[in-house]
Amino acid sequence: MKLSIIIPVYYNEDNLVPLYDDIKKKVIDVIDYEYEIVMVNDGSKDQSYQIMQQLAKKDKNIKIISLSRNFGSHAAILCGLERCTGDCAVVKAADLQEPTELILEMVESWRQGNNVVLAVRDDRQEGKGQTLFANLYYWLTRKVALPNMPKGGFDVYLVDKKVIKVLLTLDERNSALTGQVLWSGFKTATVSYTRLAREIGTSKWTLKKKIRLVSDTLFSFSTIPITAVTFIGTISFLGSIAWALVVFICKLCNVISVEGWTMLFIFNLFSFGVIMLTLGILGEYLWRAFDASRNRPPYIVEDENEENVL
Repeated sequence: MKLSIIIPVYYNEDNLVPLYDDIKKKVIDVIDYEYEIVMVNDGSKDQSYQIMQQLAKKDKNIKIISLSRNFGSHAAILCGLERCTGDCAVVKAADLQEPTELILEMVESWRQGNNVVLAVRDDRQEGKGQTLFANLYYWLTRKVALPNMPKGGFDVYLVDKKVIKVLLTLDERNSALTGQVLWSGFKTATVSYTRLAREIGTSKWTLKKKIRLVSDTLFSFSTIPITAVTFIGTISFLGSIAWALVVFICKLCNVISVEGWTMLFIFNLFSFGVIMLTLGILGEYLWRAFDASRNRPPYIVEDENEENVL
């Protein structure tokens, strides 16, 4: 048996050495099977890649890859999954906010026959704002996109070779890898943990990236955006018919007055807003179709330690 640990790295220069020491102490020194650590530098401009190179010299089981620019964690994880050689792979963040011993629990669950093992958050030692956004996102995802999304969500998970093969063949742009894991439908188990507060470094998980994740999830795994357009368009159409009947009756009764222009202006403004909203949502779908049609690779490798690639 061989275990692969996939770690996407983005501005984590201060975390990498403590992270490796933690993995060595709690996993490497405990297990009795083969392992490899695949670190993917997702376009970091700090010293992350140089530190990764030092760690690779220290441990021959570490593979390092550096992407040409920041393609996002989705692409970085895909890169790691494509290059890993383990019987199963654990995706782990580099920020040390998830207990490393979860890896052993997930491997044990995988040995019991589960193809996917999710590390689900029971609680968070983080700010209220961040916790509120995360809970809202996972609630929305469960309601309109992926009903099997755990209530606390997940970022750390294990997948076996069968699942990895499926994920690599999906070839989807502008999507969420966690959503693809759930969508695949393989036999899944969970382990629980409390997400720790970040003690080293600062998070690069910006509001823009959070909003992008929400839109990618909704447009990739739900019909709610286009359904909402249909609903709003139908209401607008029925409202316009009702208003036309009111105007026609008023015209027949000779009761049309100047005051009616206020209501007409409001209704036209509302209709214009509906049209623009509709065009915006349709534009999101068209952009995703256009982006997929260009057939660009999800990531570009700039450098890797080829001597460690088996």
